[in-house]
Amino acid sequence: MPLEFADRLQNVETSAIRELFKLLGKPGIISFAGGFPDSALFDVEGLKEASAQALAREPGAALQYGATEGHGPLREQLARFMVSKGARAEAQELIVTTGSQQALDLLAKVMINPGDKVIVEGPTFLATIQCFRLYGAQLISAPIDAQGVQVDRLEQLIVEHKPRMIYLIPTFGNPSGAMLSLERRRRVLELAAKHQVLVVEDDPYGDLYFGEPPPPSLLALSEQVPGSRDFLAYCGSLSKVLSPGLRVGWLLAPAELLARATMCKQFSDAHTSTFAQVTAAHYLESGRMPATLAQVRQVYAERARAMGAALARELGDALSFTQPQGGLFFWARLTGAGGRVQHAGEFAKKAIEQGVAFVPGAPFFAQNPDSATLRLSFATADLAKIEEGIARLRVALG
Repeated sequence: MPLEFADRLQNVETSAIRELFKLLGKPGIISFAGGFPDSALFDVEGLKEASAQALAREPGAALQYGATEGHGPLREQLARFMVSKGARAEAQELIVTTGSQQALDLLAKVMINPGDKVIVEGPTFLATIQCFRLYGAQLISAPIDAQGVQVDRLEQLIVEHKPRMIYLIPTFGNPSGAMLSLERRRRVLELAAKHQVLVVEDDPYGDLYFGEPPPPSLLALSEQVPGSRDFLAYCGSLSKVLSPGLRVGWLLAPAELLARATMCKQFSDAHTSTFAQVTAAHYLESGRMPATLAQVRQVYAERARAMGAALARELGDALSFTQPQGGLFFWARLTGAGGRVQHAGEFAKKAIEQGVAFVPGAPFFAQNPDSATLRLSFATADLAKIEEGIARLRVALG
């Protein structure tokens, strides 16, 4: 007898990005496709020392089962980390998750019934689209520009659709690279309080800025907008700034929501790896994070500048983009100028033939996909590979 699978699987399909990786086995290929941090920038010595401290000082806590909410000292350190960035945060207001991806999954489990409407940015993080659809959400796209979500249109969508929640990446979004302006951040919080709708702030890239720091997070600004904190959940992660292999993220949310998310986490994995948690706690306690962040920002800023200059020089008016102020990505659009290709999927195939890869943008849209868009990551390519890779894109473009 053939196996019968859950109906919810009809709402999702495998990741287009993961499928693309299957094409990247060609020797010598230069990849701008992944959303990974550069492993060469990991503070290996610091993590080695932190893991040794974990085993030397707290072997029981590091190797035994732990509390679902997370290792107490790590929760304290994460709260202090948030406070250092201007947000009011206490350890009991957050739980440790297995990456921020689990935080999003827990929010979906707790909040979404089949058929519920959820507003996301257009474009937005592909895994969020897949996660929310898995739980039966009907996704509504709110348009964005270089300053993030267009708040007037967002309010229209809230009034029209009465969503169960709103999901945003306000700071250096994936894939858009957009940074929500300070004025719009305040407006989003006002909308949350006015319409009493949960806003989920996903913030994995906020520490990766290249010049001036970005505006305060929604979480930090919520103190200035009465009532907004009651309708705000914050997802944080150490993956892009320290190590994705640790799988340490966190969810900060109103108490009632957090309690239900903790209950669902019990059913999922009991707790995030205690060894990873104790290691992360010792690392944060060591005081090495500021220097690590400074180095990462410097390297990524240099690569972003190089990629922007190369795109402008090599592709000219065939490609439009906004220079990112932080994060890991360029979001660009083929213009079709000079009669050249305007479909990013076709362009991606020609680029692979030339030995360079990027991700077509259409899968990042929950509605009305724009086939001319594409995402390029500069994080894992050095300056020479960026120059060579963009030159190959010019050849692929014709």
